Amino acid sequence: MFELRLMVPEDRVELMGEALEELDALSVSVEDADAHTDAEQALFGEPGMPPPREGWQRSRLVALFQDEAAARHAGQVLAAQDFFEGCELLGVNVLPEQDWVRLTQSQFSPVEITSDFWIVPSWHEPPEAARHVIRLDPGLAFGTGTHPTTRMCLRWIATRAEGELGARVLDYGCGSGILAIGAAKFGASDIDAVDIDPAAVQSTQFNAQANHVQLNAALPEGAKGAYDTVLANILATPLKVLAPLLCAHVREGGALVLAGILERQADELKQAYAPWLQLTVSDSEDGWILMTARR
Repeated sequence: MFELRLMVPEDRVELMGEALEELDALSVSVEDADAHTDAEQALFGEPGMPPPREGWQRSRLVALFQDEAAARHAGQVLAAQDFFEGCELLGVNVLPEQDWVRLTQSQFSPVEITSDFWIVPSWHEPPEAARHVIRLDPGLAFGTGTHPTTRMCLRWIATRAEGELGARVLDYGCGSGILAIGAAKFGASDIDAVDIDPAAVQSTQFNAQANHVQLNAALPEGAKGAYDTVLANILATPLKVLAPLLCAHVREGGALVLAGILERQADELKQAYAPWLQLTVSDSEDGWILMTARR
């Protein structure tokens, strides 16, 4: 396996990536060429949404090819194009054979939610301090505990006083099912986890079995009646659309917990939910906020 490395300005990232794919690159990755320097620029975007820009001010593209000849040919073809102006060929390197499964696994370590509550991939041993553990491997569905929105929801669940979470919990937009599983770990016994994506429903069912908890995973029509706690870690726009539905599922005295919201979106969420519940910001992390309300 060989990798072709290029330096590309921000406005050429998408075009160069498409050209590499046309030249039979097995994969193309984009890195911040200024990462870990004073010039580093973070790209923040909402989960599941495209990034706000195509790339960094200086992006490093790494394209994988099956053999050296293909990699060098791709570099020569690109260098001859008009759109290559401002770009730079950094070279072709052989990629050593590696245990890709082990390498991928090494990128995912246990995630601390609280000092005694951890998300632990199946190939790791739980930390000694962990009294509550969710076993969860990275998969197709959103929610592995690494994103601030997921951590804040789980932290809210873990820090409830005994009985405050309630027995009946709804996880709306369940993704991997991590919030529903967390609720089960902290005392909920009647849990509905729903999502519009059948793959997420399947993922939730699998993860619940792996964690030895009982819950009902289904499409959105599986959410029925009133709940002690309603959790929804989605995005600000669908959360606004879902306001009347989610509020209708919160019983008297029950809690509504919303995430997937950027700090700048707090006021618009408060306004959207004002006819039914009064939202407040309960937690924040890395520009994201957790909003909650109690009926």
